[in-house]
Amino acid sequence: MRKALLISISFSLFIYNSSCLEMNSTKNKKEIAKLEIEKTELAFSKMAADSGIEVAFAYYASENAIIKRQNDSLIMGITGIRNFYKDQKFKKVKLSWKPYFIDVSASADLGYTFGKYEFVQTDRSGKVTDFKGIFHTVWKKTEKGEWKFVWD
Repeated sequence: MRKALLISISFSLFIYNSSCLEMNSTKNKKEIAKLEIEKTELAFSKMAADSGIEVAFAYYASENAIIKRQNDSLIMGITGIRNFYKDQKFKKVKLSWKPYFIDVSASADLGYTFGKYEFVQTDRSGKVTDFKGIFHTVWKKTEKGEWKFVWD
């Protein structure tokens, strides 16, 4: 009887420790994914500042990405996004942002960010307009392990 009790306790401890390890593994995967998304978001913002928003948005977009812009219009896919930002009005734009919150799914392959952005536009007459607001981006991890946005 005592041997059966010890086996039962040992098995219970094994199951408990295994589930704790699995929970820690999931938690670690999520924390790693959050760091990866933060790094990607900051690199995205830097590319927009250094190379322009057309280049940055096309580079970080997933194949089927959607961005919502003025008047509730939706721009779909990398080609649509690239064409949208080719407009001359975006050539003298300075766009910067930083995520303030990041979360990911339990599977650590889908996440979202939000934070503040600043959009500074200079028109043809030289007038500067400064827009500030809140952004929200949904990220998906590709099969290659890269993070690409699916919604912005």
